[in-house]
Amino acid sequence: MRLPSIVNPVATFLLCAACAGQAGPAPAASPSARYSTVGTPAGQGGPVSYASVTQLNGLLAQLEASSKDTQAELVKLRIEHWKTDGASKKQALANVDSIQRNLQGALPEIISQLRANPEDVPSTFKLYRNLDALYDVLGSVVEGAGAFGTKDDLQALSNDLSGFEGTRKQLAERIETLSSAKEAEIARLRTDLKTAQAAIPAAPPKKIVVDDTEPPKKPVVKKKPAAKPAGTTTATPAPAQTAPAKPQ
Repeated sequence: MRLPSIVNPVATFLLCAACAGQAGPAPAASPSARYSTVGTPAGQGGPVSYASVTQLNGLLAQLEASSKDTQAELVKLRIEHWKTDGASKKQALANVDSIQRNLQGALPEIISQLRANPEDVPSTFKLYRNLDALYDVLGSVVEGAGAFGTKDDLQALSNDLSGFEGTRKQLAERIETLSSAKEAEIARLRTDLKTAQAAIPAAPPKKIVVDDTEPPKKPVVKKKPAAKPAGTTTATPAPAQTAPAKPQ
């Protein structure tokens, strides 16, 4: 009997991509070290409500517990003893390896980033996508355990899968709430900006002064040659007269 193929290829790709480059689990930051008494993240400017921080801490604690339980249950699996063909066992082992690397590397890092900025929508959505990929791949392993493994393996992994599913639903609701709050804040800021702009008096129009008192430039007059007096003629010299020759 061959293992049913229910793994979403996109989910497997996201899961492996999230695991890539992770050498080991990132240290989880302590909530008390990250937040002040009023729920303000360390290094962040804006305050975060106590209710929001409390909700996130509970959600992340639940997720970390599910991750720990899942890792322990995956170690106990004896996929090599499943009554199926070698290709199906190889695929199941590859899925288990991807899940373990994600739970030990990528997931703690994302959780740490979200604790540092609890109301950051991109970080929250990043965690949701990672859980979505984990749920799909773990679901394939659970189905394989139900078909070829023991009842104990199936029960334990089914509980872990349900834990991830519950956290994923809570994250989806949180993303919706945070997105609505951000949109409302943007709308309020736009309204405040328009109000402030309307309160600023309009600047008077600029006047352009044209100085037309400057005398016009005198045209350049060319000098005419001096006119000759009337009735004056130029004397022409008379030809020289030759004396007649004397008779001899």
